[in-house]
Amino acid sequence: MSFTGKYELQSQENFEPFMKALGLPDEQIQKGKDIKSISEIVQDGKKFKITVTTGSKVMHNEFTIGEECEVEMLTGEKVKAIFQMEGNNKLIANLKGLKSVTELNGDIITNTMTMGDLTYKRISKRI
Repeated sequence: MSFTGKYELQSQENFEPFMKALGLPDEQIQKGKDIKSISEIVQDGKKFKITVTTGSKVMHNEFTIGEECEVEMLTGEKVKAIFQMEGNNKLIANLKGLKSVTELNGDIITNTMTMGDLTYKRISKRI
């Protein structure tokens, strides 16, 4: 199953408390909470290029499964991470105390981020 495609955010759970816990300023949280971000994923074997556009903010990350890389967090901070593939439709990474699981089911992509006992879930649909 290929992740390649463009996905539009449909819904999200726990956005505000999660972003507060990450340390984003309230003003940025309020601006970002109602914007439907677009994620573009290009998968070439084990290599991934992900571009997330939220309003005027664009975040680019590239990684290869199983190799250490540097990715940009939602806060703009760059951290080292290793992405693993589980089955053929699940990407898992641990980024500085935060666990990210991205699962593709048909045209729906679900990204769940967990930090301590706080979970943030984003559901996007292929467009």
